[in-house]
Amino acid sequence: MLRTVRSLARLTRAARVLGRHDALFPLELREEMPAILLALMPLAKMRLPFENTRQEASGTAGERLASALAALGPAYIKLGQFLATRPDIIGSELADDLTMLQDKLAPFPMEEARRLIEEGLGKPIDEIFGFLSDPIAAASIAQVHRARTRASESHPEERDVAVKVLRPGIERRFGDDLESFFWAAEFIERNHAPARRLRPVEIVQTLADSVKLEMDLRLEAAAMSEMAENTAKDAGFRVPQIDWERTSKRVMTMEWIEGIPASDRAALAAAGHDMKRLGRQVIQSFLLHAMRDGFFHADMHQGNLFVDAEGRLVAVDFGIMGRIGPNERRFMAEILYGLIMRDYVRVAEIHFEAGYVPGSKSKYAFAQALRSVAEPIFGRPAREVSMGKLLAQLFQVTEQFDMRTRPELLLLQKTMVVVEGVARDFDPDHNIWESAEPVLKAWMVERMAPEARIEEAAAGALQLGRMMSHLPEVLDRAERTARLLAENVDEDGVRIHPSSADRIAEARERRERRSPLIWLAIGALGALLIANLL
Repeated sequence: MLRTVRSLARLTRAARVLGRHDALFPLELREEMPAILLALMPLAKMRLPFENTRQEASGTAGERLASALAALGPAYIKLGQFLATRPDIIGSELADDLTMLQDKLAPFPMEEARRLIEEGLGKPIDEIFGFLSDPIAAASIAQVHRARTRASESHPEERDVAVKVLRPGIERRFGDDLESFFWAAEFIERNHAPARRLRPVEIVQTLADSVKLEMDLRLEAAAMSEMAENTAKDAGFRVPQIDWERTSKRVMTMEWIEGIPASDRAALAAAGHDMKRLGRQVIQSFLLHAMRDGFFHADMHQGNLFVDAEGRLVAVDFGIMGRIGPNERRFMAEILYGLIMRDYVRVAEIHFEAGYVPGSKSKYAFAQALRSVAEPIFGRPAREVSMGKLLAQLFQVTEQFDMRTRPELLLLQKTMVVVEGVARDFDPDHNIWESAEPVLKAWMVERMAPEARIEEAAAGALQLGRMMSHLPEVLDRAERTARLLAENVDEDGVRIHPSSADRIAEARERRERRSPLIWLAIGALGALLIANLL
């Protein structure tokens, strides 16, 4: 009961803010919303006498919603950013508007920042840093300071660094709002069947898991470290190095980046940077990370990118990351390359081979549907063609053929839209497809080569071998359990028949006699697989 009261109070406040921004339309337009929530709309839109009477609602529907979410604070900002990656839930138009939701808040006091750094690193500030600036950037979860380290045994030289500090009390504030989100999601699933297809509890759980990762800066530091290793040999992209000695759960210290913000096109041009090359580089870097590494920066907008003196892109803020497995990488690479080649039947086959579209559907009807989406874009000026938006349309088509939503692919698609925007800001006439083709082609040649396929087959055989190696142990345990049951009677007088135990023992003897034959069969199967690959 107490949880219900708390949640209703918080959600009522949120509804009032949404109402003042005229941003309740997502609920009004959803047929899945329970009538009890729709009945509260007029109350949410009423303005009380003591409330500010100025008009707050302005801009497009998506802009009004983004403004309301920003006013509601950190948890709602993250909710908006998360929903921007799920056009299957809120629609592509609204998702596009929420992509621009700014995560900027007023900084917290310097005295509080110093206290949190000292608590997080276990030393007085003066022993850690010779200089610590006022906040230079502040977002919903943390803020950033510039600092200069003091010499230590592991780092004898002083260095300029960036120090990221979690906001005080942020965990509790997020916890309170997430409790309200879960209550609302559970209420909707329990009381309104039409909304269950949206899986509201699962959506909130995904958001909660993402926020939990962002609340531990050691995990963000680990993501940066992993990507730094992945991209160490990439000529046009780099990641700041982490100072692990000065990093903890609530404080993260990294190399300071001297560079021009990617958003400052005039400064980049004045510094002599090749804008066309930068446009090509941002697309190819993103695709390399996604296809080659299966690990990509999922918030790669201009505010999180700099260009250093050598013309390299430098990424910061690794709070939102995406991962896709080997099968999904192959799926995406082949789809994109098939679209570039306009081979719609092959693109359709890929969906069926991956098991994403049921075999009962017509491959050729699916190919026809893909053609209806892709053909209209060819022949149009390059600046009007978006690979990310094309993928969004393709995913909408696949829903008609019963393809289940795959959140990791949607996150990749939404990030691609953002990256394309960065590329076109560098070079308005940038041709996304020309930049993508060599990366996708090289990846496919490498992964489809016989050596790579043999390696995959060997990995599969090794996994099968490990499973088989545990078979004797499993059967031994089953036999011991059966004999114990045969010798002991439970409180209800249930006893396994002795003949059952005897049969298990006989099966074990037969299995031991067949073991060499099993391994011989596995070896023959592996040889046949390799022969087919070659």
